[in-house]
Amino acid sequence: MKITLLTVGKTANKYLQEELAVYEKRLQRYVNYARRDLPDVRHAGALPADQLKIQEGKRLLQQLSGTDELFLFDERGQAFSSEEMAGFLKQKMDNSIKSLVFAIGGAYGFSPEVYQRAAGLLSLSRMTFSHQMVRLIATEQLYRALTIIKGEPYHHGI
Repeated sequence: MKITLLTVGKTANKYLQEELAVYEKRLQRYVNYARRDLPDVRHAGALPADQLKIQEGKRLLQQLSGTDELFLFDERGQAFSSEEMAGFLKQKMDNSIKSLVFAIGGAYGFSPEVYQRAAGLLSLSRMTFSHQMVRLIATEQLYRALTIIKGEPYHHGI
């Protein structure tokens, strides 16, 4: 299975970039993994929030193929424990899903078109995190879930 993390904008914080690289390298041992950072919309600050979401949404949707199963990280999404996330990924693997895409939207979330395309919404927490931190948290949780599936000792909550 291939897992892709689509994000709007770049990770500017050097510390977060370094930590992302650590978990992305670890993920490669388990799945074909890639992160694609979509460029920020030009003059984003001059656009109303709904217009910005539409522009970001168009860019995001252009990255998808017809067979990609898309899940959005969204505050209204289903919250999983780490074990439940592992079960979710295992189910996708068992169902022979070839390409699983997780998306982190911009500051205002996703456009209606992106929500319509999504297979589901996932929440990392009821708390709000910066979009840069969400990338690291999501990547670490993907890695944690895969170690749980493999029965490796990274996750000690079992």
